[in-house]
Formats: sequence, structure tokens, C-alpha cells
Amino acid sequence: MKSKVLVVIPAFNEEETIVAVITDIKTECPDYDILVVNDASRDNTSMLARSTGMAQVIDLPINLGIGGAVQTGFKYAYKHHYQCVVQFDADGQHRACDLSRLVHLVMNQKCDVAIGSRFVSKKRAKETDLLRRIGIIIFEFLSLLLIGKRVRDHTSGFRAFNRESLTFIMHEYPVDYPEPEIIVLLVRNKFKIKEIFTQMYSRQGGASSIPVFKGPYYMFKVTIAMLAARLRPLENI
Repeated sequence: MKSKVLVVIPAFNEEETIVAVITDIKTECPDYDILVVNDASRDNTSMLARSTGMAQVIDLPINLGIGGAVQTGFKYAYKHHYQCVVQFDADGQHRACDLSRLVHLVMNQKCDVAIGSRFVSKKRAKETDLLRRIGIIIFEFLSLLLIGKRVRDHTSGFRAFNRESLTFIMHEYPVDYPEPEIIVLLVRNKFKIKEIFTQMYSRQGGASSIPVFKGPYYMFKVTIAMLAARLRPLENI
């Protein structure tokens, strides 16, 4: 019997961690299905993911970036009639034991989108580097200004979506650095978002898609994208 929940793992050059991530998810949540979207990796990510026998794998012919890879997973989830889809990073930062907490909120209609947040707890926020803390403060202020809602972890890649929000975002998901922008679009279109604290580890392998030297550029680009999302007309849902 097919699961109602699909865990989507976008992956680019994550051969060091992908097997452990898939194994951890299946151990904690054996009833959830797993889809790895291999974003044209140049290493053995795809082969290793398939070798586990615990995940479906889609190999993209060209590198689309995080937004394109996640959207591919969302379209797969919609086509195969999943009731809940969870975005989960491939680098070992997220804890599979937290998956069911996010899924529970969505499946029990507590919200449309549940976000695993590092910064709901102020104590944990202090453990991050200075540049990230500045970015979090800027994005939190922007969300208050643009949509009247405080969101503390705009950049979290750990999110659960119900069927209704999935139907919306599979068409609207931004391609480049999508996480903050999609929050503005979701709230503007009356979807309910809830953050809960989830412990996250340091990256266990591979390289970040946002190097430190690109931090200011990233914040500038995302700020413009959030402003543009606020000015877009509402969708017919």
C-alpha cells in the first residue's frame, strides 16, 4: 500500500551523506516514501541512493538548482496523489526523528505548511554565525513588513506541505533561492504556516550552495524576490 507521505530530497554532489540520510529516514519513518531528486550531480549520489533500495531516484539531465529540483519532487508528489510532501535536505543537517512532528501538524489540519525552524529558540539562534543571524533578522523584519507575519527561519529546507499547498506551489515554486520567496506567496494566498523548533546539525558533507563570500549577494537577491512576491496579484485557488 502506497504511503500518504513523500519525503523529497533534492541532492547535488551529496555522495558523502545520501545513504545515511535515506537510511535514517526509513529507520525513523518506515511508512514514508522517499524520492531523491538528483540535480545532475557529478559524483556518485544517484548510484548510492539507488543502491539503498529504499528510495526512488529522479536524475535531472542538467543542474536546475535547489528550486528546480524541489519543484520536480513536488510535481512527482502531486502526480502520485500524496497527501503530504516533506522537503528534506541531503546533507545530514536535519533529524529524521523530527519528520513525524511536521507531518502530524499538516495531516491533522493544524496548518497548511509546517517549517522546522532553528530559530524559534533564541538560545539556538545564538549558535549561528554572524552573517546568518543578520540575514535571519532582515528576513524576519521583511516578513513582518510585507505579510504581517513573523517567520524566524525563512531559509529552512525542512518543510511539510499538505495537498492544497502542494497544488499551489508546484506551479509557483521559485527556481533560485526559493525558500523565503515562497513563504510570502503562501501567506499572501491565505495558506496557514506554522514553525516548530527542530534541532539541526552542521552540514555532514559536501559544500553549501551559498558560499560565505556570496552571502551579501544572496541577501540582496532574496530581498528583491520577496518584494516582488508581495506585489504579485493573488492567485485563483
